[in-house]
Amino acid sequence: MNGQSVDADSVLTSEMRRRLLKGMGMAAGAAAFYPLFSASSAMAAPGSSSAQYVYVGTYTGPNTAPGGVAPSQARGIYVFRMDPMKGGLTRVQVMEAENPSFLALSPDRRYLYSVNELGPDTAGKPQGRVSAYCIDPASGELAFINTQPTQGSWTCHCSVHPSGRYLFADNYGTGSFSVFPLGDNGEIGEMSDLVESSPNGLGPDGVRQEGAHAHMMITGPKGQHVFGIDLGADRLLAFELDMDTGKLSKGPVPYANVASGSGCRHMVFHPQKPYAYVLNELSSTVDVFDFYPERGSFIQTQSLSTLPADSEFGRPVFNPDNPGEVPTGSNTTAELRIHPQGRFLYATNRGMNSIAVFQVDDDSGQLINTGWVSSGGDIPRGMNLDLSGRFLYVGNQNSDTIKVFSIDPKSGALEGPIQTIDSPVPVDFAFRAFSG
Repeated sequence: MNGQSVDADSVLTSEMRRRLLKGMGMAAGAAAFYPLFSASSAMAAPGSSSAQYVYVGTYTGPNTAPGGVAPSQARGIYVFRMDPMKGGLTRVQVMEAENPSFLALSPDRRYLYSVNELGPDTAGKPQGRVSAYCIDPASGELAFINTQPTQGSWTCHCSVHPSGRYLFADNYGTGSFSVFPLGDNGEIGEMSDLVESSPNGLGPDGVRQEGAHAHMMITGPKGQHVFGIDLGADRLLAFELDMDTGKLSKGPVPYANVASGSGCRHMVFHPQKPYAYVLNELSSTVDVFDFYPERGSFIQTQSLSTLPADSEFGRPVFNPDNPGEVPTGSNTTAELRIHPQGRFLYATNRGMNSIAVFQVDDDSGQLINTGWVSSGGDIPRGMNLDLSGRFLYVGNQNSDTIKVFSIDPKSGALEGPIQTIDSPVPVDFAFRAFSG
């Protein structure tokens, strides 16, 4: 925290006073507000001797990715060594796995976790899983540790609590959230809790919101609250985690809503200040919230489109046999990422096939759209920034390419693509650095 020893509660009090007086600046030392996030977003210095490795999640053959046009040729998790100066990638390993579509690193970056996004079997039994891997500090390569069933279907997202003690997984198909204890060796223990989203939490879109659809679970600042994103119900669900038992209970304010039919998908918190950003898949919008960590509550302050005002792309009429399909002339969003310094925000558009770029107002947390950049391919599902914040990696699912963009440190503008890497069905990215 830059040598400061400011108490987080005093910073919170200052922030509440700022809001009440409508115009006072954030008190000095606000970086202490999110102590657990500061460590996880530490940036590697440009040109340092650290070796960076990039882990790429995929949908694997013979499956076809949601919204895909052909069976996948991917075989599992792809491991690349990254050129820290030019952003290029050199493949070093393919860890075979089934539909490891989303990845998460442990806070100490010794272990990698993935979902195995699988539907029900022929008897209707859910087959979703999560898997654990140990990362070799010398080569960046992965070694399988174990796997556990999530008791849900189409497990599409996972994250690790900042303490490193619990793994969260989200079951899109069954609308449930799974919690697993993690061992000191990275092993995933037997599930400690399974929380079903409200079975009557239907949204207005009869194809995509016919029931609850858990799409993300993320820990809030300071690790105090855990939030589940339910696309089907247009809700951000708030929980508290019992660190001894791994059980979830409803938070003091149990949920917040997004606009009807929006289909909330992913959320990120500002790395230093009490703001949250929610990406809505179905409406192609980003919502901005003031976040109140003492109660785990949200107040919406802004909503804006990820598309240009004169865009010809509209909301899809979804295909019930392939709900992930994006018909020609329509658009859905996929991924949301915030720069490590909290100054810029990026969102992917599937259909328009672009990255929307936003600047973050330092005082209000609100967004200013600064333009769009072509993703350089078809259906940009996943993207992530490297640890230095110098490069943005975008996975074009249906064109089997990773496009690398450099980031202007002053404006956040994307330049490029400066690199193109052929890689089958790339849909998520995780980064690991080793000191050399």
